[in-house]
Amino acid sequence: MADVLFIDSGVGGLSVWREVKLLNPNLGCTYVFDNRFFPYGEKPDDIIVERCVRMTKAVMASSSTAFDLVVVACNTASTVALPAMRSALSVPVVGVVPAVKPAAQLSASNVIGLLATPATIRRSYIDRLIAEHASNCRVIRVGSSLLVRMAEEKLKHGRVRSGNMSEILKDFIAEPHLDTVVLGCTHFPWLKNEIEGALPDGIRCIDSGEAIARRVGSLLSAGGGDEGGRTGPPKCHALMTDAGCEDYLSYRQLFQNLGFEDLGELTI
Repeated sequence: MADVLFIDSGVGGLSVWREVKLLNPNLGCTYVFDNRFFPYGEKPDDIIVERCVRMTKAVMASSSTAFDLVVVACNTASTVALPAMRSALSVPVVGVVPAVKPAAQLSASNVIGLLATPATIRRSYIDRLIAEHASNCRVIRVGSSLLVRMAEEKLKHGRVRSGNMSEILKDFIAEPHLDTVVLGCTHFPWLKNEIEGALPDGIRCIDSGEAIARRVGSLLSAGGGDEGGRTGPPKCHALMTDAGCEDYLSYRQLFQNLGFEDLGELTI
């Protein structure tokens, strides 16, 4: 069976991992998160590219696992690092694309929202995505790094301080015709209940996790990933770039609760 490597800045990308495993339960997985440089949305593009390529190569070089595919489970990293990663690696690399196209198709009012990190909503990549798939829509963009930290807090400690949610989402709340919001950061599905609770009734929130899961399954089937490779039961491992952080025990408990075998450190 196949093994997939997930790369992220934090643990928000576990929302993508969750969808991939749900659709492809026999996959073995390694999830690597760069908590030393978290969050990527506040870092220069060249740093993000360098970290993603170096992390991926380091894991592949040190692991006994022959990975069949890499998933960049971070929207910010996907918008800047995919070309370099695809050039540097010999296996397919799947990035996370904000669900602008399905949002435009679902919207009855042709007014949609894009909720992402400040860096993501400013990128020309997003401009092109909207021009190609949502040219008939008015797209309201809201960027928030605080939501990323709130999602990490919820994942690590099981709670979230949602008092700022209405202020963060005020541009959405003020638009009477808005009916669909794209969760354009892999952290945000973990806050879906809180986000929808702060928005007016009738506004749906969508993300790209399920579409990424289908894409992974399709690529593995096309490449024979389900035919060969690992013969034992699927296992999931996790690595972080700073195991000395004060939240290590919370991270370890999170991964244990999700069924991961262990949480180690990747030194790069």
